Amino acid sequence: MSLSAVLRFLFVWVLALAIALVSYRFVLGVGTWMEPMLHHWLDRPWAFIAHVGFAPVALALVPFQFWSRLRARRPGLHRWLGRTYALAILIAGLGGIALAMTTDAGPVAGTGFGLLAVLWLGVTGQAVRLAMAGRIAEHRNWMIRSAALTMAAITLRLYLPLPAMTLGFDTGYLIVAWACWVPNALVAEWIVRRGRAPVPAIA
Repeated sequence: MSLSAVLRFLFVWVLALAIALVSYRFVLGVGTWMEPMLHHWLDRPWAFIAHVGFAPVALALVPFQFWSRLRARRPGLHRWLGRTYALAILIAGLGGIALAMTTDAGPVAGTGFGLLAVLWLGVTGQAVRLAMAGRIAEHRNWMIRSAALTMAAITLRLYLPLPAMTLGFDTGYLIVAWACWVPNALVAEWIVRRGRAPVPAIA
């Protein structure tokens, strides 16, 4: 197995599934695990549950959406997983917008995460529309964009510790509110414009 294949496996499967599972700790004890998120739980519990309850579902389904063998052998299952992915993003994205609009982290972080949620909904909606129209090649391109935004959940957790430790959590959070998804979106756009196929998960 090549190094690039190993890295794809780690990023697409291991990190996506692991972070999706670990994210549910917020539902079980937000005050213990992430005190800065506590105000959302207290003031906007339904928006909080919508976001942290369904965003991990979307993240966990990303590898399956790009599993070429599953698409070829079980197209019906692929479609149902895609519908579940899109529904999870609809619920989590609306919750994310509500949280971003009312965050205590300030307008910079709120705008960053709010724009992410709006783009997440719009890009995924376009992917669904194209799939329903049978425009599969275009659908896959928009799914690349959607997956890149979904995986902001991974990059956020990878990036946050360094600026939080060096600049303080409040400043680091402002940076990561944008850094967790803007580079992802740019890489996705580069992949699409280069005409590459979606990165397949390793069977």
